[in-house]
Amino acid sequence: MPHGSAIRGTRVGSGPVRPTERCDPAPRQPVTYWCARGHTIEVLLAAEAAPPATWDCPRCGQPAGLDRQNPPGPSRSEPYKSHLAYVKERRSDADGEALLAEALAALRRRRGEL
Repeated sequence: MPHGSAIRGTRVGSGPVRPTERCDPAPRQPVTYWCARGHTIEVLLAAEAAPPATWDCPRCGQPAGLDRQNPPGPSRSEPYKSHLAYVKERRSDADGEALLAEALAALRRRRGEL
């Protein structure tokens, strides 16, 4: 029984199956972004794609913009919200009381208390 690579004729570190001379890369456009800390980020995008207004800086994590003179300010981090905080945003106290009463009534019916 043979041992070794499952793909015969290849080895680790070998080049691609087709040489790069035969393939033409898709047309690309370089887009430069600047963050508030002075970092410059150059990204290659597809030529037909519209560049996004902001890009996250890989060095500091802050947003970077297309305008060198007016880069976007630092992003605000949202405080952690619990599940209860999200529920309270969606429902009023009266809605909560009605849902609780309905759930308790269904529980009492199942237990045979009513």
